[in-house]
Order: sequence, then structure tokens, then C-alpha cells
Amino acid sequence: MKLVDALEILRRPVPDDANVLRITLACGFTPLHLETFIAAELRQALPSVRPELSVGRFDDLVGTIRTARDGNDDAVVVVVEWPDVDPRLGLRRLGGWRTSDLDEVVADAERQLVRLASEVSETAERTRVVCSLPTLPIPPVFAQGTYEAGAHELELRALVASLARELARHPSIRVAGAQRLAAESPPSTRHDPKSELATGFPYTREHASALARILARLVAAPPAKKGLITDLDDTLWNGIVGEIGTENVSWEEASGGHAHALYQQFLASLASAGVLIGAASKNDSAVVEDVFARDDILLDKEAVFPFEVHWNAKSESVGRILDAWNVAADSVVFVDDSPMEVAQVQSVFPEIEGFVFPGSDYRALGEFFVRLRDLFGKHATTDEDALRTMSIRSSVGFRTSAAAVTHSMEDFLREARGEITFSCGRERDARAFELINKTNQFNLNGKRLGENAFASALLLPGAFLLSAGYKDKYGPLGSIAAVLGQVASGVVTVHSWVMSCRAFSRRIEHHCLSFLFENFEATQLVLAYAPTERNRPLQEFLASIVGDDLSAGEVVVSREAFEQRSPALVHEVGGVRRG
Repeated sequence: MKLVDALEILRRPVPDDANVLRITLACGFTPLHLETFIAAELRQALPSVRPELSVGRFDDLVGTIRTARDGNDDAVVVVVEWPDVDPRLGLRRLGGWRTSDLDEVVADAERQLVRLASEVSETAERTRVVCSLPTLPIPPVFAQGTYEAGAHELELRALVASLARELARHPSIRVAGAQRLAAESPPSTRHDPKSELATGFPYTREHASALARILARLVAAPPAKKGLITDLDDTLWNGIVGEIGTENVSWEEASGGHAHALYQQFLASLASAGVLIGAASKNDSAVVEDVFARDDILLDKEAVFPFEVHWNAKSESVGRILDAWNVAADSVVFVDDSPMEVAQVQSVFPEIEGFVFPGSDYRALGEFFVRLRDLFGKHATTDEDALRTMSIRSSVGFRTSAAAVTHSMEDFLREARGEITFSCGRERDARAFELINKTNQFNLNGKRLGENAFASALLLPGAFLLSAGYKDKYGPLGSIAAVLGQVASGVVTVHSWVMSCRAFSRRIEHHCLSFLFENFEATQLVLAYAPTERNRPLQEFLASIVGDDLSAGEVVVSREAFEQRSPALVHEVGGVRRG
């Protein structure tokens, strides 16, 4: 992005009812163009949001971070450069480049980075922090020539790498990717010494633009895609199995199929991180089964669900897979070696992002993997991610069995041998935060919470966070419900309540209300309800408890009304953990 383009973007009108995105930009230098580029990138990513950036005092990085901690920011962007690690590692301070100073420089840098880690981590307990670590070259202060990495330089870089590793482990801290930045902004084009000395801004405009793009992406990360539907012949493996036979399709380097082996390995990686993998192939299901029975295949059959293997249109297969997953088309990627098949699927599901498998074009294959990783990227994985395919398979089995039941639903649920576990306290829970910000169909009011708002809600008097996990004979679903609220004088106020669609039809929602009544000895629950375009299941549930007259605002559920209208709760309540 050029500076003139950024200024033009910022001049565009913002809707009067736009939400404000409050951000503190913490850096030790004059932010100048970096501030402009970040604001413009955020406007592009979030057209209906008005970003408001505030900056701290020059040469006071730590002070700015500490001040931001006491504010009401939606995010804090921390940009660290070498002078913030030690002033002698910049151009504006003089008198510190003697070889005898270098041991002290390293020791002072270590102390400063420990201090930085503490301040950033403490701030991240209240809000999201996005951090960029030194991107500029270190001045030639070392005794060695620039072709050699000396001990002092390596110690400084090791200290920064250690800080990055520590910060990246925090659930609310995002560290800018150095490899991606290097691809977009070569190190030799980043530093503007004249600007640094004249204005205190050390970056070229090109580097400021590239860095701003990455920082804005971490502040306003788009939702990760949920599933990938893949073709098989000439995509997952080399060859058409129906023509050359099960034993002759390949993914070996010797037969020119190594790209397919890498693709299998990549899909296995996505599946292990909780991405749903489905297969859509015009094929004979028996021969596909035989290929997946081979002991050298790199993608386990259990990682793929469902398989749509027949001779009908790929779009028909994609539609059935979306139904089985219960996800929207805009959350899914489709991959096929045939451009025509990709076009046919996108003609029916235009929201799907389609890719033509690049085959043995290894340069294109590398770009293909990078693009997919960005679409499915997430900060960290959870236990629920590893369970996702299994739980989807379990949910389909449950729905199929429930549809075929010839006796009462109550008897069917008893036979399912369900077990619910509850956890209730004030501790932050990454899975609960994810549910509140992603679940739509069973969502009390559709409100999303930023990390600052989520953390602040848990600090309110009487605050609690209830999480529910579930398993039955069909398999585990993991953590599938979250309730955020407050308790005062026997009344429980629920601000957020969400439940995964995988848990529908199992009366888990009834168990959640029952737990709230019993755990808090409450006489009534006050629910902050609002109808949305997608929370029809939640609306139907509330109507079954309080009647059809629902309007946005507070919905009061008395214990008496709940006990009168709740069906039998047949699941076993296992361990209850209270924080």
C-alpha cells in the first residue's frame, strides 16, 4: 500500500453507527507513517469499524504499555526495535560502540527484555496484544565483519528469540511472523537512517506498509476456515484408481507423486489441528476403500469424514458434506485437480473458496500450502480440536439413530449413556471464549466479546464462567457449552450463553439451566436475550420454557417454571469442578 492510498482509505466515510476499535500503538520511536498504514489496513479489513489509534511518548515503550494496561483498548500493538532493547543499538545515541561495552550491552538487553516480557504479559491479561520484535539490522557495533556472526550478536538474537517464544505461548499475545515479513519486506529495504535521524521514524515507507499489514491482520484476524473438501484422483494421489488399480496409484518421489505425499501430509496436519477434512470423488467406493487400506498412505482414513464417493456432480457431494458438518459454505475450501470441477462447485456454492491442485509445480505447491495455512491458521490448538472430526462423526451417528428411534426420545437418551461434566469459576477458558465468538445457532444474543471485554466480565462482582463437556456411547463431543454471567442475591444474570450445534437435541441446554439453579441456589435466571437471524434453535428452546412471547431484552426464567416445563434430565452429571 502506498501512503497516498492509505490516506485516501482513511478519508472514506464511516457509518454513523460504526463500532469504535480502540488501539494503543506502543513503540519507542515516532510512529509517523506506521500509524497511518495500520489505521488504513484496519479500515480495509473492517469497513464498518472506526479504528482509533493512540500513541505514547517518544522513547517510552514500557511506559506506554503500562498506561495502556489501565485503559479500555480492544488491542495493544507493541513494536520493539533494537534501541528499545538497548539505546546503544540505535543511531541516535552516541558513545557505546567500544568492544569493552558489548558485555554490558548484552547484560542490559537481557534485563530490559525480561522487563518487557513482564509488562506485555501483564497487559495481555486484560486485552489482546500484538507484538513485533526487532525488524531492522543491528548497527555494525561488533568486532567481527558482517559476514561473520559473533558471540555478542548471537546472544542478543537469542535473547529476542527467547522473548518471542515466551510471548507466543500466551493465549492473548500474537507475535508477528518474521518469515512472512521477510517475504514481503526484504531486510535490506527496511531501514531509513536519514528519516530516523531527522524525524525519529526509522522505517522506509515500503517496510512500514508491509509491517502494518501484518500487524493489522493480527489485530483483526478473519475467522479461520473450518473445513476442506478434497478430490482424490490426481489430487490426493497420482493416477486414476479406477483405471490403473489400487496398487498403482502413487505418492512416491520415484513415480512423480511426491507432491501428493506432501498434500496428504499437509491435510493430516490440518486434521490434527481440528480442521474438518471431507472427500468428494467421482469413483467406485470399494476401490477408494482399498487405497485407504494401504499401509503407506499418509492421511489416515479416520481423519476424513464424510466420504462422498459416487458418480454424481461434485456440487451434490459438497452439499451433503456441508449438511453433515453443519457449517456454512463460506467456511469451507474445495480442492480439485480439475478447473472445471472447481468452477462447477463454485457455481452452486459461490461462497466456497476453490483451489486447483498444482500437481508437480512445486513453486506453486509451496504457495498453495502457504495460502491454505493462512486460511486455516489459528493461534493455538485445544483438546476439542483433536476431537472435532470424531465428534462430527458421533453427532451424525446420534442424529441417524435418533431419527430411526421407534420408542420415546427419553428412552433413547438413556440408552445413549450420556455424561455431562461442568466446570464453574472465574478463570479464563480459551474454548469458552472461542464458542462465544463463533457459535451462532444456539447463542443467547449474538454478541461477540473481545479479549478485553471477556477478561473484564470475569472481574465483575459475582462473575462466573460455566463450561460443559459431553460424551456418550457415540463418542465424545468435548467442551460444547459456555455460560458467562453474574450472581447476586439469589438471582443469576446470564450475559452470554452458547452451545455447539453438535450438542443439539440432547437436552444439554436443560442440564445447563438446572446446574445454574442448583449450584447457585437461584430462584430465577435473568437471560440477556436478543433474537438474531441464526439463533432459531435458541429461540425455540426459550419458547418451550417461558412461552412464545419472546422479545429482546431480559427473559426471566423462574425455577418453578423451569421444573414444570423441563423434560426428564437423564444424562449422568460427572465431575463438577468449581473455581
